[in-house]
Amino acid sequence: MAAIDPNHDPLLSLAADSIDPPDPTSTTHYSLSRAINARRPEYTRPHKIRIKIGTWNVAGCPGTDKDLASWFVEEDDQESKLDRGLANLNLSEDSIETVGKGSDAAQDGDATQDNNASPDSSAVQDFDAPHQASVESSQAETLSDVQTEAEVVDDEEPIRVMGGDKIGLYVLGLQEIVDLNLVRQSFYSDPSAVAKWQEALEIALPRGYTLVVSQQLVGLLLLIYASPEVAATISNESTIPMGTGLLGYMGNKGAVISRLLLGETTRLVFSNCHLASGHDQTSLDRRCWDYNKIMTQTAFSPLSHSGVLEDEGDKMGDEDFTFFFGDLNFRLDGLPGNDIRHLLTLHARGEYDISNINSPQHLGEDSVFVLHDTEDETSDGTSTPGTLSRETSFDRNDSDESSEDLPDPDDFVPDPHDDPASLQATIDSLLPHDQLHLVMKNKKAFYEGWREGSITFLPTYKYDVGTVGLFDSSEKKRAPSWCDRILYRTRKDIEQHTKRQQDEADAKTKDEDMKKRGIEEAAEDESVLFDYDPATDSHHDTQISGDTAYDYDEYEDEVNTEEQVITQDGCIDTVSLDVYTSYQRITSSDHKPLAAIFTLTYDAVVPELKAKIHAEVARELDRVENEGRPGITIIVDGNESTPAGRSTNVDSNEGIDFGEVGFLREKSRSLTIANTGRVQAKLNFLENPSNGGGEDGEDGDARKPKWLEAKFIRSFDDGSEGKDDASDNEISLEPGETASALIRIEVTELTQLRALNEEPKQLEDVLVLRVVDGRDHFIPIRATWRPSCFGRSLEELIRIPKGGITELVKQRPKTGSIPYNLDVQTSSPAELFKLIEAIESLTERAIADENMVEDVDIPRESAGWPFDRHTWQTNGDVDYATLRGTIIEALENGEPILELLKADMPALKRLEIVSDSLLLFLESMPDGIVTAPLWARIEQSLPQIGNIKTQAEVEDVKTNVLDILSTAPYYNISFVFLMAMLARVGSDLLPLNKDEREAVGERKPGSLGKRSLSFRRNTDSAVDEGAIQRRLAWERRVAEVLSVVICRTAGPANTKERKAAEEKMRSVVEMFMRRDGA
Repeated sequence: MAAIDPNHDPLLSLAADSIDPPDPTSTTHYSLSRAINARRPEYTRPHKIRIKIGTWNVAGCPGTDKDLASWFVEEDDQESKLDRGLANLNLSEDSIETVGKGSDAAQDGDATQDNNASPDSSAVQDFDAPHQASVESSQAETLSDVQTEAEVVDDEEPIRVMGGDKIGLYVLGLQEIVDLNLVRQSFYSDPSAVAKWQEALEIALPRGYTLVVSQQLVGLLLLIYASPEVAATISNESTIPMGTGLLGYMGNKGAVISRLLLGETTRLVFSNCHLASGHDQTSLDRRCWDYNKIMTQTAFSPLSHSGVLEDEGDKMGDEDFTFFFGDLNFRLDGLPGNDIRHLLTLHARGEYDISNINSPQHLGEDSVFVLHDTEDETSDGTSTPGTLSRETSFDRNDSDESSEDLPDPDDFVPDPHDDPASLQATIDSLLPHDQLHLVMKNKKAFYEGWREGSITFLPTYKYDVGTVGLFDSSEKKRAPSWCDRILYRTRKDIEQHTKRQQDEADAKTKDEDMKKRGIEEAAEDESVLFDYDPATDSHHDTQISGDTAYDYDEYEDEVNTEEQVITQDGCIDTVSLDVYTSYQRITSSDHKPLAAIFTLTYDAVVPELKAKIHAEVARELDRVENEGRPGITIIVDGNESTPAGRSTNVDSNEGIDFGEVGFLREKSRSLTIANTGRVQAKLNFLENPSNGGGEDGEDGDARKPKWLEAKFIRSFDDGSEGKDDASDNEISLEPGETASALIRIEVTELTQLRALNEEPKQLEDVLVLRVVDGRDHFIPIRATWRPSCFGRSLEELIRIPKGGITELVKQRPKTGSIPYNLDVQTSSPAELFKLIEAIESLTERAIADENMVEDVDIPRESAGWPFDRHTWQTNGDVDYATLRGTIIEALENGEPILELLKADMPALKRLEIVSDSLLLFLESMPDGIVTAPLWARIEQSLPQIGNIKTQAEVEDVKTNVLDILSTAPYYNISFVFLMAMLARVGSDLLPLNKDEREAVGERKPGSLGKRSLSFRRNTDSAVDEGAIQRRLAWERRVAEVLSVVICRTAGPANTKERKAAEEKMRSVVEMFMRRDGA
């Protein structure tokens, strides 16, 4: 798209008077969005769209969907022409000439003459031909202008017509698409009904129209379709169903309201409603209540502008244009229903003017047919056809005269409002009794700026199904009424209504003040008596468009002209009502369809121009904001440098990719940061909310686990760097100075480990480097997660094939959770077996080293070693974490553990690292070895676990526990295997002789520190009480450590219950750790 020069933009010239062009040097304090908004005229262009709104209460009648195309979409067929003819008939009995065809004349083309027409009829057609041709020519020129308007390239800004002369937005509101008399359908929506109507409308619409809104509320259905060009400009759709029926919220009555944002500037709201029915005062009050609930309780979702949500959603009244339509159910008050029915029936039959009842009726091809039950006979006994002719002669007795002598027909067509015999005059006499006008006047509903087009059509309710002009002939004989309506209002209408309310409130306050002060004192107030200025205070000047809605005047002409509206975004839009009509020939429901066509001219955002302005503003703000501010350059591990003073990203194409990262395996990269500016630069890494912890450490638990860390590294005077000093989060650089930063990534949290195993994904984050008084710099960080055997359930682990989880990933590249339908490979996790085997082997090796090497001492006095982290001696070594990561990687690859640990490494260190790995492995298992359901059964079956006194009771408990675990064989095998390893390690590290084992066997679990009196007396015994106490202390501590990682509970509610459960788990583990009575 070619760039548009703002200097030659006519629209900018017009906007220059009201919007000053922004000064780039003064926009430093503006936000980017504000600066872009200040240049809105540069990227908005005027667009025009035609909107057709249709409403129809189909009364649950079958076959109504078949009639949809004929009245709502197909504008050029003969039937719709006749409908508009009937709706717009002048219908004075001395002239039934159709006037005001508007665009139909241009669209319909030349009328085809009836070859069988009488001479009188032919004469009438010839007589009307010049006038009709003139109208058609004028309308054709208008359409031609509209079609070519978008192509004009002249001194004026062209208006882009969305969809050409076609309808750009079809809005259809239907009521009673299901039978509301059925109780079930009054409360529940029927999706099949929606599909039926969507299919009917999509078949009728031209190809390419897109469904924008489809929302059902029991019997209500709102469908909005847009042409391809319009659909691309619609965003922020929000549709709300609002029930107001039974109990005040059921969906048998209510509304479906939809909000659309057109062209990123104009907010449109369409409300399809069905208000309470009934003719009495209670029903009228309920209709007003329904309306007020819809208006006050409708709340749309917040608008999104370029991905940024507004703080609050829109409510009714915040939009720019509102269209309120549907079966409002307002009736005619104060008139007998039979009189209304009789009066309108006479009009429908053409019998209203008795002076012309004997006149013959001429039926041309374009006649409008009005059906009724009986034929009326003229005074001479002849039968008069029950139709009205749209081509009726002005003088039915002068058929012999030549057409050249006939006068101009316009001289004989009276204004229907002034002709007492016309249908329009009858309509004008009925409308003052319309409940809608009355509630507007009394300010009970629809008085807040609502407007309606001129009503020139017969009432839309209630007809006998299958008839055109036959009103309700049932026992109820409901009076005809304009129940179906289409109202609209603009933001300007709302603002003027608000201003008028404020003026009335001010006037009332002033009147009350005058009464309080007294009439004599008030008379001395010149501002009250002499400040009236007819030029500014007249009612005519303060009257807004649509005042007729408050005080209906049957003689006032309503002219629909375009009105300028300033939208919420400051654009100037216009709207005009072009067509407002009913379709009388649709007979499949007791309601007649109603439609209105609006033309909306609005300023819409042109995305290409907005993107250009956005780029210009961003560049200019960058230049202004960075002049005189710190500038830095960042180098990543020797990569090409990126001048950060001119770019917000380091290596913006790729960032820093750490490659594959696994559990508890740290990776790091370094940055070199140079101050390339002219002033001092203070730098710090911002705490990223996605990494947990705020600036003050608040809400840290509620955030994501931390896996990314960045710190500066201090440089010493000799040029060396110390990583031990990498604790500072802020550093200052003078111009020309450099500093290093270390970026580390490591997954340590078990919750994140399990989440990544469930759904492998890319680890991504953005490191934010803050330059105080400068610009933030963003460094994208990426890493690929390596699936791990840690953090998986036992049911998953036993299905891992030989070669470990790495082999499984090769077989199933998108491995997340391991499905349980895979074949079981081992009866117990291979990883558990390898860890247990390594611990047993390293325990033997440590004992051998102690016996052979002088400096090796096993810390037997430290209860719980090597399984208690508090007793470890090597976990502070520099290579400890690396060696532990090596073991984890070996388990993931299915490799032996001992072969990876060098033989020259002390056995004590190797044993501690492997023990640490075992504890992590067990702790990371979501369901443990003894699952929560199994433990619940153990607690239920053995409530006396914590109070065992004899060895026999111990054996009974162990037997029962094994019986319960045997119901889950894989868990049972793993548990027995693990307990056997603990018992063996305890026996190897703290051996006891036969007498000591027997002494230990006589003591119940947890009897640490309680000595038998017999041993105290037997000083010659081979029992070493110190050895027994060390063994008991070791077993107790190991049981405390291992029980919480082996067993799982449902999670006790309080600390006391949790401690009691942990004590029971410790007792069970401690029982199984003793072999051969010890």
